[in-house]
Amino acid sequence: MNRYLPGSLKKTVMQKANGCCEYCLQSNEFSFIPHQIDHIISIKHGGQTTPDNLAYACFSCNNAKGSDIGTILLPDKTFIRLFNPREDVWQDHFEMENGVIYAKSDIGKATVKVLNLNDINRIIERVT
Repeated sequence: MNRYLPGSLKKTVMQKANGCCEYCLQSNEFSFIPHQIDHIISIKHGGQTTPDNLAYACFSCNNAKGSDIGTILLPDKTFIRLFNPREDVWQDHFEMENGVIYAKSDIGKATVKVLNLNDINRIIERVT
């Protein structure tokens, strides 16, 4: 599959996200590394390069997520999918206080875990 993203598609995704990472809400304006376009469901797992499968992600979230689509949560060993910015509402799964992102659902827990959203450096970046 062709991984080329036309500039118009990148712009559409960025505008939909208001210039912020759709996972951690970090503004591209205040990031050290420019935000990227993420395949919510990776090409490896059959995801398409279409607006409904693309999200605007900071480098840290995109790098941590990689091609993951979910994780196992203990103690039940249940597979839980990651937050999908095109299907889910951020406030239903997370809340943020002083830069710390708290999970409000299993999807939130899985996403905080896999994307390492509360790494101390990421918290500091969000509050400064």
